[in-house]
Amino acid sequence: MSTSGDAAFRFRDIALVAYGPSIVSAIGHGAILPVLAIRARELGADVSVAAAIVALLGIGQLVASLPSGALIARIGERRALVAAGLLDACAMVFAALTDSVVGLAVGVLLSGTCWTLFLIARQGFMIDVVPVTHRARGMSFLGGSYRIGVLVGPLVGAGIIQLSGISSVFWLGAAMSVAAALLAGLMPDLGEQRRAEARVTGHVSVWTVIRDHRRVLATLGSAVVILGMSRSLRLSLLPLWADHVGLSASTTSLIFAGAAALDVALMWPGGWLMDTRGRMHVAVPVVASMAVSCLLLPLATAAWSVALVMALIAAGNGLGAGIVMTLGADAAPTAGRSQFLGAWRLCGDIGNTGGPVLVSAVAAVAPLATACLVVGLLALAGTGWVGYWTHRVDVARTRSQDAALSPRSP
Repeated sequence: MSTSGDAAFRFRDIALVAYGPSIVSAIGHGAILPVLAIRARELGADVSVAAAIVALLGIGQLVASLPSGALIARIGERRALVAAGLLDACAMVFAALTDSVVGLAVGVLLSGTCWTLFLIARQGFMIDVVPVTHRARGMSFLGGSYRIGVLVGPLVGAGIIQLSGISSVFWLGAAMSVAAALLAGLMPDLGEQRRAEARVTGHVSVWTVIRDHRRVLATLGSAVVILGMSRSLRLSLLPLWADHVGLSASTTSLIFAGAAALDVALMWPGGWLMDTRGRMHVAVPVVASMAVSCLLLPLATAAWSVALVMALIAAGNGLGAGIVMTLGADAAPTAGRSQFLGAWRLCGDIGNTGGPVLVSAVAAVAPLATACLVVGLLALAGTGWVGYWTHRVDVARTRSQDAALSPRSP
């Protein structure tokens, strides 16, 4: 349903405050992610421990999801973003200075907790400033802004690695996190009145929100778990496989940068498809592309073949930029929204954590190629589940829009 306000909405009017912090922060994260497992190996970790280090990023996000939602409900999106950026910078500095696997693990874990606070706060702000008719495109741009950073980050990171080694990319990450905090300080605080009312009536507890919305969290939320698991594999399995076939850290970074370019190119078509055709049309390709890619990865033994597999993953992932945030915004209630988004993020974080943990567990007892096949088959089975529940969301949205557009009886 369109309104005059919807028609007058322009993304460029909110571009700096809505997307600037995400792009800047993601440049730092994008420089670090392709070489995180390799850095762990450099410090003495074996393949399974290196995969577990990568998994700690997701574990940090996992444990912080519910507390982050509750915190944002009390301090607001702007303060949460500033705090997340500054604390993340501290985590990056610690990771840069450490010379032990344990120290790297601590820094990664702390960075994960900051990142989930950052993401939930960004999502809440976008729900407020973007009309529902443009919601998927707005969330796709938000997911795409992260991808822009992931495109730029590995390029910068590859150059820094050549000059001063892998640990130097953590200093870049710290600088970008501080810059993101400063940009976030420019955004308006849109929820002050809502928080003031909640202080009078009492904030809704996280567990109350989970209880009241347990059905949607158990059904559509389980599809989000699968989406999160599928998308997390590219950050753990792909770098480990690149190291397994002998690719250098700088080559791996360049492959990630090329994939990120494809991600960015497809974010607008993906958002348009979600707004005009439905959420299912991009949710299914995300999982299906990862399933096929994992099954093909054992055949990739050179830089060009690894790059082709990564391109297939990027195609599905690019179309699905913002899909989890869009589904969460669709399902979020007005009362207790931040708490619900924290629970929703938990669903995604369970998937984000589950992917690397699964890779680590299988790699500990079997060759890495076996891990590729196992996760590929699981993702293939999950494609149907994701398709079923996102189709139900599309049906419900269509009925709601038809009811809103139909003439009312006098």
